[in-house]
Amino acid sequence: MTEVERAGEQPGEAQTETETVDTAAGRAATEAGGGPGSTAGSAPRGRRRIVELAIVAAVAYALDLISKIIVVEKLEGHDPVEVIGTWLRFQAVRNPGAAFGIGEALTIVFTVIAAAVIVVIVRIARKLYSTPWAIALGLLLGGALGNLTDRVFRSPGVFQGHVVDFIAPAHFAVFNLADSAIVCGGVLIVLLSFRGLDPDGTVHRD
Repeated sequence: MTEVERAGEQPGEAQTETETVDTAAGRAATEAGGGPGSTAGSAPRGRRRIVELAIVAAVAYALDLISKIIVVEKLEGHDPVEVIGTWLRFQAVRNPGAAFGIGEALTIVFTVIAAAVIVVIVRIARKLYSTPWAIALGLLLGGALGNLTDRVFRSPGVFQGHVVDFIAPAHFAVFNLADSAIVCGGVLIVLLSFRGLDPDGTVHRD
């Protein structure tokens, strides 16, 4: 083959090699989730957010525990303290039921439920890559631990202990900081679910 003939074949060979590279790149993008119909950010990114979850849970738990210690020492056996007139008072109440005084005859049942919630959150944490989810689950975990501590260690007995409530708005049930953390965490989870954000950091569109 002459040099002229070889030179004449080079453009075609270059085009073939380019097409091969393009095909391989397209295949790799498809396998990585970047093909047609995929969602941007569909693969987990960065590190797991266990530290963030633990920090939020620890803060929520500590605030709840400290507030209950103060309430038991300063408010039990005393008149309610008016914070905003009659609209908001601090009043020590022992609650055998769930949040906001629901289900007073099911103390043991709610203790088991709280323990189950903690186990589920710990399992989810293994694939947690979303900071908003870490905050939401941290609030749930801290609140669940706060009320579970009361049920395990307070009277009248183990797994039957009454939860200390003290925040008493007018025309509403008495609750505590653990209840507030649980509600805030639950609301945040609903919002994240509506936005299509999953705990592993992926975003889906239904």
